[in-house]
Amino acid sequence: MTAIRVKGFKIFKDRHGKPRCYHRKTRTPIDLEKCPVGTPEFFAEVARIGSLSSAVGPKPGTLGLLIQEYRKHEAFTDLAPRTKSDYQAIFDYLKPIADTPLVKFTKPLVVRIRDKAAATKGRKFGNDVKARLSTVFGWGSERGFIAGNPASGIKDIRRKKGLPDANRPWADEEREAGLDILPAWMKPALGLMMFTGLGPKDALTLPRNFYRDGEIATRRAKTGEPVFWPCPAPLAAILDDAPEHNALTLVANKKGLPWTLSGFRASWRPYRVKLEKAGRVGPGLTLYGLRHTVAVILREIGHDERTIADALGQKTIEMARHYAKGADLKPKMRGVVRSFDDELNKRKTNTVKPTA
Repeated sequence: MTAIRVKGFKIFKDRHGKPRCYHRKTRTPIDLEKCPVGTPEFFAEVARIGSLSSAVGPKPGTLGLLIQEYRKHEAFTDLAPRTKSDYQAIFDYLKPIADTPLVKFTKPLVVRIRDKAAATKGRKFGNDVKARLSTVFGWGSERGFIAGNPASGIKDIRRKKGLPDANRPWADEEREAGLDILPAWMKPALGLMMFTGLGPKDALTLPRNFYRDGEIATRRAKTGEPVFWPCPAPLAAILDDAPEHNALTLVANKKGLPWTLSGFRASWRPYRVKLEKAGRVGPGLTLYGLRHTVAVILREIGHDERTIADALGQKTIEMARHYAKGADLKPKMRGVVRSFDDELNKRKTNTVKPTA
């Protein structure tokens, strides 16, 4: 006889050999004498208990309730959509331990949760889990939900020595190789990432009306920080030569529709692999690395970190940033991008392309 398994329910025989069944989350039992396993009555009872449990909110004094209350507060609701999405991914991961009482959380327990997340989903995700727990615990401790912040002071898991940097900057030759190999309908998207410092998602979703008179004015989806960036000459030329389309975004795919991040990555991958095999680019090349590239070039030509942060739309915790809120960065950024454009032209002149 085939064993029957039902998600969320434990079906077993007790020490007397009598069949038993209960709902794991609520511990609600099913009377198997009235509703034998596998019968319509059994599955009806499974559905009934399941619907009841889904309507039950988090228990008082638990992590689940703390997260629920935090998500209602402006500390969460005022976050940028991308940031809220990132936070929610962590909260979804933590759902299996949502019923854990807050009094049971200690630094060692948080470390174990961090390490388990890192082991299953990677070092960065593990560190993000720890950071979000610290955010929620810190918010909760200020409002009396929990005595303190058990995640405070816990360090991130360090990268192993010898590993290549994630999202490394592209070399000058790699940037040129990328543009050389791409078809006309892909080049505008890569060029927008390459010459503005916008991250892949921000570049691909940039509305076309945010590009006017050769200048881009937008906000980063993740932080909401403003970005003003007059187009360098290479990008202006790429956009001028771009195939026409009717998409609301500045760049579009082969069908004239807005790109998705996964769609562009899938389209870019075979070209990247081809360039790697030809020795024209090194391993570890990522689209997000182009954002790092812009920062590196600006730094190499002498711009300070505050200017680079303004160019990339990055937030900092400096009070100067608070007092400068609302400042007009356009005159400053026109000068910054002119110097960036000049440096690109200089590098292009000095770069020797590989012979066929």
